[in-house]
This record gives sequence, structure tokens and C-alpha cells, in this order.
Amino acid sequence: MIAAQTVATAQPSVDLAADFRESGVAEILAELDRDLIGLKPVKQRIRETAALLLVDRARSRLGLSTQTPTLHMSFTGNPGTGKTTVALRMASLLHRLGYVRKGHLVSVTRDDLVGQYIGHTAPKTKEVLKKAMGGVLFIDEAYYLYRPDNERDYGQEAIEILLQVMENQRDDLVVILAGYADRMERFYQSNPGFRSRIAHHIDFPDYEDAELLSIAQTMLAKQNYVLDEEATGVMAAYICARRTQPHFANARSIRNALDRARLRHANRLFETSVGPVTAQDMSTIRADDIRASRVFSTPTAAEGPTT
Repeated sequence: MIAAQTVATAQPSVDLAADFRESGVAEILAELDRDLIGLKPVKQRIRETAALLLVDRARSRLGLSTQTPTLHMSFTGNPGTGKTTVALRMASLLHRLGYVRKGHLVSVTRDDLVGQYIGHTAPKTKEVLKKAMGGVLFIDEAYYLYRPDNERDYGQEAIEILLQVMENQRDDLVVILAGYADRMERFYQSNPGFRSRIAHHIDFPDYEDAELLSIAQTMLAKQNYVLDEEATGVMAAYICARRTQPHFANARSIRNALDRARLRHANRLFETSVGPVTAQDMSTIRADDIRASRVFSTPTAAEGPTT
């Protein structure tokens, strides 16, 4: 009697780890970690999205049923929380994985899409879409597209064109809508067509004080400046005070504060230097360069652009 032999049939497979290395996704995720301090939940969502797209691409190679995923996104959060930077990285990621042809980012607001008279909106919107094809279109403060209180507003025309393109050309364009969370929610309620076309909703939290201090130090380091020990403490106090005042914009407010500190630093050097100035003097921000901000003298007022 001849014993039956079981012959194992080799099944096709893919090496996801190798795909991850070769795709360049790891490099993009590393750039996110390097360029953006904090934002752990945002970075986690980007990693999850990258994993989904890598698996989807691998499934296609194995002959499994696939369809072009819906990649339109919504980024919600306060100003200065890194939404535009993440959108730029997302464009690169989608390009590396083959989901967009070019991987460029076109960033616009309402004024770039909506015209001021009859017949003006459609050409403006279509021109922007033409530039964005093959990449990512980032619409900041997207809720301003819809102004129901103005009967002569042409935003609805732009919305209808966008919705059509988001549905019919989603294999060649990814649209990211961005803005304050509460206003975006009202916008989606008024325009359900957008909500149904957006698969990924990512919320960008405000930075913690310690994260903003690290952001300040990183910004200065890129320009070959440093805070001395006392200035570091004053900068921490500045952040704490500035957060409670109007028009606080996270990293954007910190950048503006550092620009003004550099102005004071330069003015101090000119006014006090009587001899040669060292590279250390030229690159060290002192406590008084920050303490002169009116944030410390008028804690209820927003810091002006020239103080």
C-alpha cells in the first residue's frame, strides 16, 4: 500500500517590511518626527494611514480584490499646530506609494477659489484644480467657502465643482480641508457631500508649554541662535503668559515672538557694543531680549507686531 503524500502548495506572498524600507515611507515618517515636536496622535494616524496604503498596494500585487481608496482628508485644529506641514509630508508619502503622480502640494484659501462676480468662480476653481492634479490640494479655513448669509456669494459654485472632482477624479487628486474643529463641523453639516467623500479625519491638538519651548529652541537653532540659561526661563514664562492672551496661534505665535526677540537682540548689540563682537554675542538671545515684550506688561492684551 502506498502512503498518501500531502504536497504543500506554495502560496504567493509579499515582504511588507521590505516594502516599507523600499517605499521611502520610513524616511518621510522620520522627517515628521524630526520637523514636528509633539503631535503624537497626529503622527500615529499618519503611520496608520501609511500602513493601510502599503497593505492595500501589497494586496493588489497578490491579485486580491482592491479599489482605489478614498484619501480625501480633514485636518482640524487651532492655527500653528502643523497642519500645512503635515499636508506637505502627506503629499510626499502618497507620491512614494504611487497614489498621486507628482506629490506636490497646492495650498489655497477661499480667495483663490471664489470669484467676485458671475462667471468668475468656475474658471478660478478649475485653474486651481488643474494646478493641483496629480498631487494634494490643501484648502485652509475651508468653512469660508460657504456663506449662507450672503445671497450674492459664489462659494456654492466652487463647492459643487470641488465635490464633482473629489468624486470623479479621486485617483488623481487628494483634497485636504482644514480649519477650526467647531467651524469645520458646522461646515460639514451644511455640506454633507464633503463629509461623505472624506475618509480620514485628523485632529491636531494644541502644543503643551514644554513642547512650545522646545519648538522655540529648535527654531532658533536653525538660524544659529541660542537662548542663554536665564533667557530660557523667561521664554518659558512668556509661553505661559502668551497662551492666555487673544489670538494665540501655537508655533506661529512662538515664531513671531522669536522674530521680535532677534530684533531686540540686534538693536542691543548696536547700542551697547563699543568694540569687536564675538560670534557668541551675535548668536545668544538674552533674557532682556524676551522680557521687553509687552506680554509681560499687559497680560490681557495680544502682543502687537512691532513690540
